[in-house]
Amino acid sequence: MTALIQTLAVAEHLSFYRAALALGTSQSSVSARIKTLEQDLGVLLFDRNTRGVRLTEAGRLFVEQIAAGIDQLDHAVKIAGMTAAGECGRLRVGVHGLIGGSFLDNLLTTYRRSHPGIAIEMIEATARDAVTQIRAHKIDVAFVVGAFELPDCHSRPIWTEALMAALAVDHRLSDQPSVTWDDLAAEQFLVRHGGTGPQVHDHIVLRLAGRWSAPAIRRFEVERGTLLSMVAQGFGITLVGEASGLFPTAGVALLPITDEPGPIVFSAIWSPHNRSAALQNLFALAGEMSRATQTA
Repeated sequence: MTALIQTLAVAEHLSFYRAALALGTSQSSVSARIKTLEQDLGVLLFDRNTRGVRLTEAGRLFVEQIAAGIDQLDHAVKIAGMTAAGECGRLRVGVHGLIGGSFLDNLLTTYRRSHPGIAIEMIEATARDAVTQIRAHKIDVAFVVGAFELPDCHSRPIWTEALMAALAVDHRLSDQPSVTWDDLAAEQFLVRHGGTGPQVHDHIVLRLAGRWSAPAIRRFEVERGTLLSMVAQGFGITLVGEASGLFPTAGVALLPITDEPGPIVFSAIWSPHNRSAALQNLFALAGEMSRATQTA
């Protein structure tokens, strides 16, 4: 590599002396290295005479090629360094859905602004599908509802939201400031097959377990907005996180559930083999935002 750099310097200055000065070395060292390179290549790169130095035709072509190669090498070194620092590359994120203004939305927006060299790819999936994709190395991290303990994956709580009951505005309970699980026990619950639907289904079953009749739960293959529209039309009720109130759905009232033990937890799940600096930077930012939210 040293001989190549010295060759470029001589080609630029057309002088062994000036090239040596520019490189901070001796003229004899530059001359000896280039002569050895020429012998190894079996090609004369420079014509030398008392008036100076000039490139041969072979030397000109050689210098063009190594200049391009060194530029590519410099670029590769910079990219590698940026990737190792988490400033370049991509991050594949699995989500159950994204609500504008929510913690996750703000997290990803802030991350993209502070790390513009990271391309974020988003995939919407259920928690089960997301874990499958993590295990297959198809995504880097999934943000899911609930706290998870998986033997082959890492997980950590990222943020919490209060659990809300979503009812039609003309529902018999909608004028109350809040509801209890006793109030909801006899209701028709609507849940999605996708998104957070499986966790919502299991949560309802858990909270209403042990009653004389099982809860009435119907599943639909619809998007979140469609499900809330069905609630507005009186098909039944559903459960949502507090962030859903950031974008109200016409005809739907959101009421807190007073006897819910605590807020619902949203966790990140990722592979223990994923050492991505970009992912660690995302977690660091999430921690900062979570602490700021708690102290606000």
